[in-house]
Amino acid sequence: MTVRVRFAPSPTGSVHIGSLRTALYNYLYARQQGGKYIIRVEDTDQTRLIETAVEGMIRSMEWAGIEHDEGPYILNHREISQKGDYGPYIQSERLDIYKKYAEELLEKGHAYYCFCSRERLETLREEQKARGLTTRYDGHCRSIPLEEARKRVENGEDHVLRLKLPLNRDISFEDVVRGKVTFNTSDLDDQVLIKNDGFPTYHFAVVVDDHLMAITHIIRGEEWLSSTPKHVLLYEAFGWEAPEYVHLPNILNADKKKLSKRQGDVSVEDFKRKGYLPEALINYIALLGWAPEEEREIFSLEELIEAFSLERVSKSGGVFDIHKLNWMNNLYIRQADDERLSALAMRHLLIEGILKDEEIFAYTPWVKRIVALEKEKLEYMQQITGYVKAFMSEEIQVSEPEAQEVLKAPHVKALLVAFEARLRALESFDGGSIKGVIKSLQKDLGVKGKDLFMPLRVGVTGNVHGSDLVETIGILGIDRVSKRLDTIINTL
Repeated sequence: MTVRVRFAPSPTGSVHIGSLRTALYNYLYARQQGGKYIIRVEDTDQTRLIETAVEGMIRSMEWAGIEHDEGPYILNHREISQKGDYGPYIQSERLDIYKKYAEELLEKGHAYYCFCSRERLETLREEQKARGLTTRYDGHCRSIPLEEARKRVENGEDHVLRLKLPLNRDISFEDVVRGKVTFNTSDLDDQVLIKNDGFPTYHFAVVVDDHLMAITHIIRGEEWLSSTPKHVLLYEAFGWEAPEYVHLPNILNADKKKLSKRQGDVSVEDFKRKGYLPEALINYIALLGWAPEEEREIFSLEELIEAFSLERVSKSGGVFDIHKLNWMNNLYIRQADDERLSALAMRHLLIEGILKDEEIFAYTPWVKRIVALEKEKLEYMQQITGYVKAFMSEEIQVSEPEAQEVLKAPHVKALLVAFEARLRALESFDGGSIKGVIKSLQKDLGVKGKDLFMPLRVGVTGNVHGSDLVETIGILGIDRVSKRLDTIINTL
């Protein structure tokens, strides 16, 4: 058997971080098993569609490195096309298929037309709530003979198609994560299969599509667990073999509730916009619900493919810890190539208006030096803009009490005056020359250690602590360093 799995998003907005993890687990399992990973767009809820959502989803997956074998893809940078032998992979293009299988369910007696108005259904719900009952359809139209129902449909009467659940029957299925799961149909609803606009609901389309696309494993979020018995019944009604089910635990907020945008960034685009590296985000979310056999946290995508197993997926949700993600992203940034990081930095500098398009070429080498110097401090690449702005400034402020104390020492003014003069006298403003100036000050003025380096750092940066002083001075350049030193000297 060739393993075939699918990620089936609805194009209703940006890709949620939980959806990225679902896609990742599907992808990892397919690659590990030598199978196929499919993307299918579930756009049957036409009221919630966002026009650019499919393109955004594909681009988010491309950015994350999760490449699909079949489904929609972007052709010529903008046009949506499809690849694979089981298409179309967009549900709104499969309506004739659903119509055919809906008719089959009707003929077999597993579905029925329902003509209840929206007003009746709303009244029913309110009555059930008032009585403390679970809100569910009461089967009002179940007994209408099919021929009578067909005539009402032909006469243009508003209707939907519902699944006819067997009464008071246990439905059991095996879940790879949760083991045997059982529901009784008394606790379920006669689910709508085809809406009054002619579009299928998720519950109908997902079964038809998964069967016709030969999906072997359904790996999805636990919110679909309670719907699965209806899907099991549909497989049974059609006489089809059901796939294996794998329901993933939710990703949780710090308060142990499902991850919500009310508490911060939750979409892939949010993290991409801030300059998180995709390999760091993938590594982190892989561990939110799955535990490797060996005690380690850092995995490349290839290592995740090798180590992943459905059997080690947890039943309990993993808490999304932004501090842990930042730690991991910083680790990846420190190991990343400076050329790549500087390209990301330039994008953020352009977005924030710190640099203009026409300045990119001239500033790129300079920004690259800042990235190399400061990258160990970065949790995500957007933070580089603060460092670049600091380097671009000719003015500094000494606000730290410790730095202010440093400047009170009696030798500081003479030290800074001599330092500026000797820097200005340099023919070559490079690291070796700057080090030579500092050594000459130590020798000629008899100042060393903290008494030498702290005043120089405060005079150049305004702070007691920071990155390598010589490299910082080299990046700033003689003009900025001189103006900064003048500002400090004039206050002494």
